[in-house]
Amino acid sequence: MKQALPLCLCLFAMTGAWAHGDFKCDVPKAEWKPQMELHRKLTGEGWKVRQVKVDNGCYEVYGFDDKGNRVEIYFNPKTFEKVGDVKQPS
Repeated sequence: MKQALPLCLCLFAMTGAWAHGDFKCDVPKAEWKPQMELHRKLTGEGWKVRQVKVDNGCYEVYGFDDKGNRVEIYFNPKTFEKVGDVKQPS
């Protein structure tokens, strides 16, 4: 049992990375557009944005898209191009 514990802990830690994807944006900070600009863009497209934060050099957006679906999406901070998303449970 003691031998299985480290393996279980390792597997548990890895599942968090799988669930949230492994998105990374390599953009120099001097080239980033302001977070509020992304917030305004998405709101103008009908989104309900709850939070925008930085994660792995990307803007991570939590909220609801224009269809009312709960989303967690990563955007390039320079271009606002979608980099990836985390699938939400139904």
